[in-house]
Amino acid sequence: MGKTHERIDGRLRTFIEEQPVFFTATAPLSADGTVNLSPKGLKGSFAVLDDLTVAYLDFAGSNAETVAHLRENGRITLMWCAFQGPPNIVRVHGRGEPVFRDDPRFTELLAHFPGIDPWNHGLRAVVVVRAELIRDTCGYAVPYMAYEGERDLHERRFAREDDASLDAYFTKKEHVATSLDGLPGLPLPLPPSSM
Repeated sequence: MGKTHERIDGRLRTFIEEQPVFFTATAPLSADGTVNLSPKGLKGSFAVLDDLTVAYLDFAGSNAETVAHLRENGRITLMWCAFQGPPNIVRVHGRGEPVFRDDPRFTELLAHFPGIDPWNHGLRAVVVVRAELIRDTCGYAVPYMAYEGERDLHERRFAREDDASLDAYFTKKEHVATSLDGLPGLPLPLPPSSM
């Protein structure tokens, strides 16, 4: 039922680019650490960079678990489900890295996301994932669900922030600079945007 793919191209690429939501899973090295699973969305915030590399925009939020786990060990799995059309689940297992705003690669990476204004969402980093294992499975038990559209709440909340107020927001959040397990999360103070 499952199939391993050598690269993200053709039907597989089309499928993941069309999904309005995907999920990220990470974990610390510690056996008693907190496993993290996060939904990701916002149209235009995901890109396939090449046949083995994908990236997504990491926006402001209450935690930074994914960033902390990637900084510690780099392990990540991304998953997409077909909630409409033929059943399908795609997982990309690989190594990820948060590319922060002061990294020389940051501006070049942003060019891959022309369909969204990341600054209106409190952009923290671009997460780049290099695939090590690409699999799809049937998804027969995934229910049909209708996509009604994007929520505007995130943009309305963070569009009014500048670098200073965004840094203050992140600084007062308990699990942004450090993870739930005490790992280094988002580097603070927030580096100024290079754009």
